[in-house]
Amino acid sequence: MLKLAITFLILGLILGALGFGGIGGAFVGIAKVLFFIALALFVIFLVLGLVAGKSVKNAID
Repeated sequence: MLKLAITFLILGLILGALGFGGIGGAFVGIAKVLFFIALALFVIFLVLGLVAGKSVKNAID
């Protein structure tokens, strides 16, 4: 998902440089949304991984 966000960002910047500001701005907006979704998923999975790791460690001991 992060790769898709970077792709949209690059396309938005290229379109903005070529004079297609409306479409370029939309692409940058989509890139922002995808980036924050990827960031939120990263944090969620990080917390879940830490919690699961602690429970596995407690089960072994």
